[in-house]
Amino acid sequence: MKGARGLRSRLILIYFTATVPPLALTLWTSVELLNRSLDISPISELDTTSKSLERVGREYYQLQRDNLKADARAGRAPAKIYAIKDRQVWPPALVDFWESGAPEAFETSGEGGARLELLERTAAGVRVYWRELGAPLRSLSDEYAKARAAIDSARDRNLRRGFFYTLLAVCSGIWIAGFAALAFFAHRVSSPIAKLTRGLGAVAAGDLAARVESDRNDEIGAAIAAFNDMADQLEKSREKLVQVTRLASWQALARKTAHEVKNSLTPIRLTVEEILARQTGEDAEFLRQAAQIVIDEVNSLERRVRAFSELASEPPVSLEPADLNAVVEERCSFLRSAHPDVVYNLELAPEQPAVMADPDLAKAVFTNLLENAAEAAGPGGVVLVRAAQRRGAAAVEIHDSGPGLSPQARATIFEPTISFKKGGMGIGLSIARKSALLCGGDVELIDSELGGAAFRVTLPLAPVERVTEMAAPGGAVKAR
Repeated sequence: MKGARGLRSRLILIYFTATVPPLALTLWTSVELLNRSLDISPISELDTTSKSLERVGREYYQLQRDNLKADARAGRAPAKIYAIKDRQVWPPALVDFWESGAPEAFETSGEGGARLELLERTAAGVRVYWRELGAPLRSLSDEYAKARAAIDSARDRNLRRGFFYTLLAVCSGIWIAGFAALAFFAHRVSSPIAKLTRGLGAVAAGDLAARVESDRNDEIGAAIAAFNDMADQLEKSREKLVQVTRLASWQALARKTAHEVKNSLTPIRLTVEEILARQTGEDAEFLRQAAQIVIDEVNSLERRVRAFSELASEPPVSLEPADLNAVVEERCSFLRSAHPDVVYNLELAPEQPAVMADPDLAKAVFTNLLENAAEAAGPGGVVLVRAAQRRGAAAVEIHDSGPGLSPQARATIFEPTISFKKGGMGIGLSIARKSALLCGGDVELIDSELGGAAFRVTLPLAPVERVTEMAAPGGAVKAR
């Protein structure tokens, strides 16, 4: 878990290192470009121009006022008298002036304010002097006011600050979205790695049953699948090692037991046969029957001694390419005559590759398993034989429709001390698995499709070059 957190932290650090400097540079460049753009924009020029026009306009207006006043004093300006008695028809500007009490005032009139008027209070009423300006001062004033309002509005909006905040929000949103995506994918990457790390730790601690679940199809999924396969192989290798170790112990015991028992059986047999040959009198029949019982038991003990001798023996193994289909079919044909009431269903691959095995050991393995299956199935029962390839090896499954095995029997099925049928030695499956191991394969107990017991025999595939060498005219194996 610590390694996964470290990987996640490194991914986040890489993201920060790869994105924050470019993001900061982008913000700085954008703000600088904005500042330069606003500095050369017409807003500042418009502000300067409008102020200049305002100053010129005020000076022009003041000049015209002074000139009009001078012309009025010199009698050069036209004038008009508005009598008090006609006050009801005065223009609103005259009424306002009269009511203000001021001695004089200037007003603009005409279209757009193109006429300048001097209003002068007299005893008879209001005398109005005027002159044409040649420029609509009121229109110019309105245009100036609009320009100043636009400039003030632009300043109030503060384009620099608005653009900066907008750019910052957009860049931050993109960066945060990228960070969220990185955190999601970092979790997807680090989580299965953490599981794989825990699985490796469990296997290193001796728990070979530890597996890592994953539904990924990428490289991490392939690594997890490889780990699970490795754990399977290690678990099977440990089981094989345990089996070989147990067999070695049983072999030593069987070898000693067979030697000791065999030494005692021969004189017992000879003595009993001698007693049987010399029997006379009234007890002759009884002695003959008793001697025969002893001889039969001795024969039974001798068979058991031979079985233990076979378990203890280390036969020479000669591995060579063999046609697995041919071996299975030959063994099934051989056993059909002994079990005519049992149905054999063969599902063999038509292009089954050749395997490497000792022919005698392979025949012994299949004979034992097929014989056990037929006896378990009984008259009218079914034995299913299926061949296939499994992880680079050839596999043959043997299923029977018998009563099956109890959980206790399944746990110790390959132990040399268990017998499940009358007359059995209890070591047949141990010998069969030992023979398969000597050939580089194995015998496994699996779930039966017919409700009884089922075993899988695996044998290694023969190298192509060996098959080609053995495929000479008249050879027993053909390259496939």
